[in-house]
Amino acid sequence: MKPLVLKNARIIDPSRDLDETGTIIVEDGRIVAAGAEAMNQGAPEGAEIVDCNGLVATPGLVDAHVFVGEPGAEHTETIRSASQAAAAGGITSFVMMPDTQPPIDDIALLEFVLKTARDNAVVNVYPAAALTKGLKGDEMTEIGMLRAGGAVAFANGRYSLSDNRVLRRAMTYARSFDAVVALEPRDRYLSETGVMNEGLFASWLGLSGTPREAEVIPLERDLRLATLTRARYHAALISVPESVEAVGVARDRGASVSSGISINHLTLNENDIGEYRTFFKLSPPLRQEEDRQKMVEALKDGLIDIIVSSHDPQDVDTKRLPFSDAEDGAIGLETMLAAALRLHHSGDVPLMRLIDAMSTRPAKLFDLDAGSLRPGAKADITLIDLDEPWVVTPDRLVSRSKNTTFENARFSGRAVRTYVGGIEVYKAD
Repeated sequence: MKPLVLKNARIIDPSRDLDETGTIIVEDGRIVAAGAEAMNQGAPEGAEIVDCNGLVATPGLVDAHVFVGEPGAEHTETIRSASQAAAAGGITSFVMMPDTQPPIDDIALLEFVLKTARDNAVVNVYPAAALTKGLKGDEMTEIGMLRAGGAVAFANGRYSLSDNRVLRRAMTYARSFDAVVALEPRDRYLSETGVMNEGLFASWLGLSGTPREAEVIPLERDLRLATLTRARYHAALISVPESVEAVGVARDRGASVSSGISINHLTLNENDIGEYRTFFKLSPPLRQEEDRQKMVEALKDGLIDIIVSSHDPQDVDTKRLPFSDAEDGAIGLETMLAAALRLHHSGDVPLMRLIDAMSTRPAKLFDLDAGSLRPGAKADITLIDLDEPWVVTPDRLVSRSKNTTFENARFSGRAVRTYVGGIEVYKAD
């Protein structure tokens, strides 16, 4: 492997609270030096030297909530295409949700995903396994075996478990193997008929709404059980301030809990639905602008741990339908970074905190070899042009599906080069 030297870069490394102009030196896929002190160390013999000319160099981004169609729905997304879309978005590692067909609920399916990723993916793919068999919420999977086989977390689909006994038992077993239980707090009965945020705007559109209690009630139950079992619990997708408050209370009780939020809920609100634009039909639904602003503030203060894309590819047949009939979900691997930079340019969230939420913190939460540029770390690196203007158009999207909430959006800033283990896997045109 050829050594790599990235010089004249603005290096932002939240793992060391580092923001300075310097050089990054990579040998054998690992960081040898990164910072101002590396500027005068010279270059290893035969190294590829890249003049970053003021680009921002960060640890490769880590997306902890990604849906992939393979196996079962390869027409929407394969592991290969998802990895290529991730690389184009500056993402070097992602956690793949178990919501496949069939779900990743046994060791054979887990090994299939890992082998497919090794053979085809250009970025690191870390599968999460199903917490219960078939994602049905009735019977636990073999948590210990799946954990030993490479599952980095345990999730259970788009709704909360309804059986408290099963969840308590599963959390107890997960704690025994130091595994993260990452659940979407969403009550099936309160949200199943709702298609957008409950409120005045839903009434104007004549659409059924989902109350915020559909998120808060199951979340508070999950947090209580996490406290009881002492399990590592991650609220995978929260969207309302009451959820932030609930997670904070659980932390004060000593629970090992964390939370994530989709970039959509930090940069969009329910008004973006406009006249029934189905690409904005999401789970959880887009909330009011006041909620969005409070969630941005919570992210800034570190009360929300991580940002995810919640990449959820859907094809034309499931999206270009009447709003109530369309499937939830939007792709996001290629736009998470650019959308997050809106919060930087507006002054709402410091750049260091954004990179921490999209790289260092998720790597730490899920025990991944990622999220740092310190010497000895794996050389997963994203080079970012903070100001490059670009427009999101379907022909620019690498993902097999095109259901983006940012169609025709104008962005300032994007990933221009992505390195995985010191190897370039993406370079912008």
